[in-house]
Formats: sequence, C-alpha cells, structure tokens
Amino acid sequence: MSALLEVSGVEAGYGGGRVLNGVSIGIERGEVLALIGRNGVGKTTLMRALIGLIRLDAGEIKLDGAAIGHERPYVRAQKGMGYVPQGREIFGALTVAENLQVGAQANRAQAAQMKEKVVGYFPILKKRYTQKAGTMSGGEQQQLAIARALISAPKVLLLDEPSEGIQPSIVDLIGETLQQIARETGIGVVLVEQDMGMVERIATRCCVMDKGRIVDVLSPAQLGDEQLIRQYLAL
Repeated sequence: MSALLEVSGVEAGYGGGRVLNGVSIGIERGEVLALIGRNGVGKTTLMRALIGLIRLDAGEIKLDGAAIGHERPYVRAQKGMGYVPQGREIFGALTVAENLQVGAQANRAQAAQMKEKVVGYFPILKKRYTQKAGTMSGGEQQQLAIARALISAPKVLLLDEPSEGIQPSIVDLIGETLQQIARETGIGVVLVEQDMGMVERIATRCCVMDKGRIVDVLSPAQLGDEQLIRQYLAL
C-alpha cells in the first residue's frame, strides 16, 4: 500500500536559486513526522512546496495516490492538505468563529461535522468563540490556527514551528493534542520544529535535512544522543 503522502525527487527554490535538492519522503496515515535540521537547510521551503506556495522545478507530490505537485494551493487544500505557517497568520480582526469559517471554505461538506470535533480538541476556543482572535494569547492563537486547518478535514496537516513563542505548558498541550488527532483520525502530521523536547515526545519519525536534502532518519529516542544532535543541529 502506498504512503498517504509521497514526495519523490522534489527540487524547488526561489528566483532561480535551488533550495531543495531531490527530497523524497513518505508519510503514513496517523504518523507524526518531524523535519529537523539547522536554520536555512530547506525545511520551510519544503513545507511551502508541499502546499503549493512555490512551484516544483522537478519531482512529484502525491496525496492519497493522486498527483498534486502542480496544483494550486487552494486545490491542494480541497484535496486534503492543511497548512499552519510559521507565525500562525490568523485573522486578528475576526472572531474565533469567523476564523474557523474561513478555514471551512476549503471543504464545506466536511466542515459542518468537523466543527464540534475540532472545538473538542481545543476547548479554549469554545470559551473564546466570539472574541477577536487578535486579542488572544499566542498559545490560544496557535490552537485556533491548527483548528482552522483541521476544520476542512485534511488528510495531511503541515505545521511550521508550532511551538514558536508559546509557553511550555501550552506547547505540551498542543503536542498531546496533535498525537490524539493523528491517532483518532488517521491524519498524517508533518511538522518543522526546533523544540527537540516536543519532537521527542510526539514524533514517530524524524527526518534530518541538510543542504536541501534528507540526510538521515532518526527515531525519537535518538534525539537523546547529544553528540548526534550537535552534529545535525549545532546545539
């Protein structure tokens, strides 16, 4: 059986400069896959290539067996790609409810039945339902951003630095919730993350990137090897 998300020989970059150099990975249903590595090695570029914000120079992306590597971002969202960018990018002037409604546009048929489930994963949102998102804490905004991506019932959820700027207790809560979501729904989760504690707790596999390539695949347990982590992350 093929992987839920198959990335084969992907090459991409900006302004004619190559950043990704033949990236190939597969993500299974219910898996939490972490992309780790130093800053500037191509992790965010890979996420942007997966969702379609930059075009592929070579290679292919398949979601549930269907080629999507040359589809526009909104088509990929309709076909089952959810994306939470670095910095969250929630709509601060809109309420929580209105932000969720924006997310629902990608798959209106699924959104109605997903709404209660999503709010169940992040109960704080129910309390903040009519509050302007811009007045919420960073941790609450991150939960909203994830919920907004989930409400359209994606097959794969892409998260870029979900722990950034968030207090440790909320990072733990978000990590536990992502594990629960992957386990209960079968959604494949791909996250770029610098918080190795979070990665060690929730990831099933860790792909190490360097110079636009996947150079190693680690188990979460291997993240406790300080020498190995210094080698890959310069910590």
